[in-house]
Amino acid sequence: MKKLVLALLLCGCAKASLAAEPICSADALKQAGKLLQWHYGPDSVVTLASQAKPLAPLSNPVNKAQKLNVLEVMGYVQKTNYRMRLIYFYSGGRCLLMGQEILELSSL
Repeated sequence: MKKLVLALLLCGCAKASLAAEPICSADALKQAGKLLQWHYGPDSVVTLASQAKPLAPLSNPVNKAQKLNVLEVMGYVQKTNYRMRLIYFYSGGRCLLMGQEILELSSL
């Protein structure tokens, strides 16, 4: 009986972790790849992190009641690391890209 309960708990935890993927995460990874390709050209080899990290939401400057989702994606081209933040408005089951930021992580 204890093994059955433990198995059910582990199964529930696995499902919960799969469902915990942030809203618009798949689109953020796709857009981050496009952003790096745009900066380096179509022949460059781009590597992205496997997941987008959710950050604190922002208020829309035009409509303070509207919240914007911010997702951070790490990317790599050659020997250079990049942090990209993609800002989304989620409405009606659609992810609308509102803005993007890219920063090279290097020490000069």
